[in-house]
Amino acid sequence: MRIYEPELQEKMFEALGISPEDRQSQFGHLLRAFRLGAPPHGGIALGLDRLVMLVCGEQSIRDVMAFPKNNRGMDLMTQSPSEVDPKQLRDLGINLAKEKKL
Repeated sequence: MRIYEPELQEKMFEALGISPEDRQSQFGHLLRAFRLGAPPHGGIALGLDRLVMLVCGEQSIRDVMAFPKNNRGMDLMTQSPSEVDPKQLRDLGINLAKEKKL
């Protein structure tokens, strides 16, 4: 079961050493949802949006999704994708490829 209690999530962030600023920039949308009373989520994915698309006779799943990404692949609700903290990349052993110059 995912954490859905704001107080418990704050304790987890503290235990992980995530600063208040990073919490807000990386997880602000989630924390806001918790404050507004987001329900518990056990991770069940039924594919309901695809079923609704078929029942409604729509050609695109975006037409029935609650939070679709725009045509640039961005989620306006969570502001993602966004810049990644270099410390996170270092911790995960990820090196970004350099952009090719045309």
